[in-house]
Amino acid sequence: MDRKQLTEIYFMMNKIRKFEEKALQLFESNKLRGSVHLCIGQEATPATVCSMLTDDDYITSTHRGHGHCIAKGADVRYALAELMGKATGYCKGRGGSMHIADFSKGNLGANAIVGGGIPIAVGAALASKMQKNNRVAVSFFGDSATNEGTFHESLNLAAVWKLPVIFVCENNLYGISVPQWQSTSVKDISVRGEAYHMPHFTVDGNKPDEIAAVFADARERALAGEGPTLIECKTYRWLGHWTGDPQPYRSKEEIEEWKKKCPIRYTRELLEGMGVTAEELDGLEEKAQALIDEAETFALNSPEPDPARVMDDVFYDGGDAK
Repeated sequence: MDRKQLTEIYFMMNKIRKFEEKALQLFESNKLRGSVHLCIGQEATPATVCSMLTDDDYITSTHRGHGHCIAKGADVRYALAELMGKATGYCKGRGGSMHIADFSKGNLGANAIVGGGIPIAVGAALASKMQKNNRVAVSFFGDSATNEGTFHESLNLAAVWKLPVIFVCENNLYGISVPQWQSTSVKDISVRGEAYHMPHFTVDGNKPDEIAAVFADARERALAGEGPTLIECKTYRWLGHWTGDPQPYRSKEEIEEWKKKCPIRYTRELLEGMGVTAEELDGLEEKAQALIDEAETFALNSPEPDPARVMDDVFYDGGDAK
């Protein structure tokens, strides 16, 4: 990975972190209705993977999907407005945190259903293969999704038809409050790819250089018509499953130990080793914060959806059913 790409990833990780911190702040000040699922601590995987995709490539996301959306090129103003249910949001305020989408950047949407995005990515990959448009699809999902039937069905079909899809498991070690070892029969989720005769890898999900090394090969393989790859990125969410989670299921010591493995800190050290100055890196962090502050102003000043438009974008035309 060269200095330019890693610098872009560093900036993106900071933008995601600042966005999530702002979402939490707005929630705690009662300016953002409903709860949100934050990905603070997990920024390296979406930032790295999406840096290696084009706008034409597809992604599917999860209930913890703000980072994926931003990394795939979303304008943080419209993303934050969507979280706040405003008319200027990507889905006009109808999707909110768990259903945000941006088709213009290939983001086919977050999904509140665990594992729900996996078959959608397979469908997008099938369409790409049939249309011969040289696109890949990436499905982001958590560790618990690998215990869902859709995970196994999707991997099997993708392998049989050699579809250009890359399965990226963000293993943050917990399914809500249940640790992986209590719910899953394998230590490394990637080994489940063996059952479908596809390449599979486990990497440190907090290290962009490790993620990029395996993802580059997976993308090349997909575009060459050689089929799917399963990549497990082991990481950790610093906060609770959702914004009201009291987290009785894990210790403060465990959380603090993982914070020492902060992906932003790790990447900063890599860049400093490449000769990037502290001033340059601080400048990128400040730039990310300025973008999020601007997004906050935009979202707070955006209008609420007009109730008169409630039937817009609904397939049913409002006439009497016959």
